[in-house]
Amino acid sequence: MELPKRYEPKEAEPKWQKYWEENNIYRFDPEDTQRKIYSIDTPPPTVSGKMHMGHAFGNSQQDFIARYKRMKGHNVLQPFGTDDNGLPTQTLIQKLKNVRAQDLPRTEFVKLCLETLEKELRPVYLNDWKKLGISCDFNVSYTTINEHCQKISQKSFLELYEMSRAYRKEAPATWCPKCQTAIAQVEMEDKEIESSFNDIIFKIGDKDLIIATTRPELLPACVAIFFHPEDQRYKELEGKMAKVPLFDFEVPILPDERANPEKGTGIVMCCTFGDQTDIEWQKAHNLPIKTAINKNGKMSSLAGKYENMKVNEARKEIIEDLKNNKLLVNQKSITHAVNTHERCGTEIEFVHSKQWFIKYLDLKEEMIKWGEELNWYPSHMKNRYDNWVNGLQWDWCISRQIYFGIPFPVWYCQDCDEVILAKLNDLPVDPKEDRAPVDKCPNCESTKIVGETDIINTWATSSLTPTIVKELFKDKPVYDYLNNNPMNLRPQGHDIISFWLFNTVVKSHLHFQMKPWHNCFINGWMLDPKGKKMSKSKGNIIEPQGMIQKYSADALRFMSGSCTIGEDLPFPEKDLVTGQKFVNKLWNSSRFSLMHLEDYKKSEIKETFDRWILSKLQKLIESSTENFENYRFFKPKAETEKFFWQIFCDQYLEIVKDRLYNSDVRGEEARDSAQETLYKTLLTILKLMAPFTPHITEEIYQLYFAEKENKNSIHISEWPEYDQSLIDEKAEIAGDLGVDIINAVRKYKSDKQVSLKEELSELILVSEETDFQEIINSIREDLKAVLKVKEIKFIGETSSESEKFSVKIGFKQ
Repeated sequence: MELPKRYEPKEAEPKWQKYWEENNIYRFDPEDTQRKIYSIDTPPPTVSGKMHMGHAFGNSQQDFIARYKRMKGHNVLQPFGTDDNGLPTQTLIQKLKNVRAQDLPRTEFVKLCLETLEKELRPVYLNDWKKLGISCDFNVSYTTINEHCQKISQKSFLELYEMSRAYRKEAPATWCPKCQTAIAQVEMEDKEIESSFNDIIFKIGDKDLIIATTRPELLPACVAIFFHPEDQRYKELEGKMAKVPLFDFEVPILPDERANPEKGTGIVMCCTFGDQTDIEWQKAHNLPIKTAINKNGKMSSLAGKYENMKVNEARKEIIEDLKNNKLLVNQKSITHAVNTHERCGTEIEFVHSKQWFIKYLDLKEEMIKWGEELNWYPSHMKNRYDNWVNGLQWDWCISRQIYFGIPFPVWYCQDCDEVILAKLNDLPVDPKEDRAPVDKCPNCESTKIVGETDIINTWATSSLTPTIVKELFKDKPVYDYLNNNPMNLRPQGHDIISFWLFNTVVKSHLHFQMKPWHNCFINGWMLDPKGKKMSKSKGNIIEPQGMIQKYSADALRFMSGSCTIGEDLPFPEKDLVTGQKFVNKLWNSSRFSLMHLEDYKKSEIKETFDRWILSKLQKLIESSTENFENYRFFKPKAETEKFFWQIFCDQYLEIVKDRLYNSDVRGEEARDSAQETLYKTLLTILKLMAPFTPHITEEIYQLYFAEKENKNSIHISEWPEYDQSLIDEKAEIAGDLGVDIINAVRKYKSDKQVSLKEELSELILVSEETDFQEIINSIREDLKAVLKVKEIKFIGETSSESEKFSVKIGFKQ
């Protein structure tokens, strides 16, 4: 069999990607109720235009498991979804099309978003995943903005409302001034910024009261001053009034245990709202609500001459005026953490407004138990889940004041504010476009009914992905099983445990009283080569498309399998080089092997070196299978790679060449034994590496093994089975000893600058062991051939300090 000398991944990879798709190699069969189902709740990536390195890294690791399970005979459900509703998509479309959502009629902007997604973004995005060799069933797909998902998301809201879990309330909500929308706790991240502690003078009659604050711009929203009830410095001030500097109105001085005597001057102003404690104080003491900062991030009319200034501008002006009026007695530079919106990095504000929430703070104990029901890989990632639950402070705000996304299925009475819900049979609905299900308010009979304009937060929909996938098979035989059982696997990054994983767990228990999946598979981040997070602003983005073009998809996947699960990996381009070398070596060693398998027929294993490698191969199969079952994909990859290079290529292929080429001298039985071993070993290596390097393994498999096994693809062939009968410890001892002798002779020739091809007249082996000669005789002919030695002789030697089979080797040229 004459094969091309070079393997060309740029030709082969698109060829096999097309073949897999046209032949439905990765199809999930919804009619098959006999095979065991393995279902994966694949993460629907946000449609940002193209796949980034984090996607390539995490999705490759997920795909290793999917491919393994498929080869183990499972009916694998690995759908492909995209998360393309809500703020991220709105922001992207505005940037791409150079428009502002608020400048267009809402229906026109929504139409622009949908058309851009359908015609421009999704096709490119989908193609990136296919180029990586991800084995999703791309016919089982969803987008979180399509009607299927809208119906499920709106139904979830209606059910939660009926449970008294979804509620609407006018309350302080975390707000992003830049994105002009409320956000949830999970969408905030801490950011270190430089600021200052400002010691400001409040007046109590003629006396000065010094209060330290980092936010003097909130002075016009000050409603009270608090001190700790055990702080003797301020006890006598309880019940008195203090005048707010610059704004000349008075506020009460009150005791409260939440005041920290050690922070600042130990007495603090309460403004509506600067932080969570301000919110708690306002509720506890029934204080008035004053709004100093509008939703657009500018000062309100309450701020007087500072009205319409941006927050930072107002802060500077107020500090300057405090100085000029001798009301600022001290200023200390600090660096402190502030809450910012993770999407845009803008500092958040607390804005009093009507929002929709999901009530779940009362479930924190249950949430911890729900996390314990799951198998975590790696196990320490559960700590992140627990820490998030324990740190929850607010119910989940799910309403967003944006233009693109899934609408709330809700109308209101303008006269009494009665909530009017859509009917289940009408879903999905858009209350801004569709009529309410009633003509009159059921509470006051008013005909003034208006639709909700807010949008359901995208995470409230993404947290329903198990249901979204299951409902795709509503009328299929597998539906009952899918609907009544958790999925098998949730793969995702550790950065969205608090976003996606947590909220999916909560919704699954609220709606179905069961865990959403059995296993959580948490991958790490792909960092830049210096170990820093990749970001456009830092200019350290490495795009996977470029790496695939420079090396290959298999090389990129090979790299992704080079670290332990959950580990952050600084981008190691050397691993792509190693991956490409592996691909080339696999091709070259297969070319040699297949050339000698043209007349292969099933034969008996006769030779010791054949039993040696097959015994080691069984142990590799056993170890690889066990590790894959426990999601330790990196071990099978590393161990198979090591076996391939060090045992198969460096040793076995060199040892067996003489029997393959010189059957007239060595005999047909020796050649047949070599062929049988070569067939089994190469096929097993291909199958063990197929999850990691699917293209090169398919290329080689199709050249020879597909016909032998009568399979359309290596990826639906059977995973290698451990065969206890092939374990041969005696052969392993003999083979390992033979390899040591081979390495010693090679080193001797190298040290003497003698060609490896130069023949030695004799090799003298020295050992005191009685069975040593018998062992060497079992591999004598292979040793003589590979070492280019005419004769092997033995000299016995007694030594009490000798280890078993210790050998002294003598050479004669």
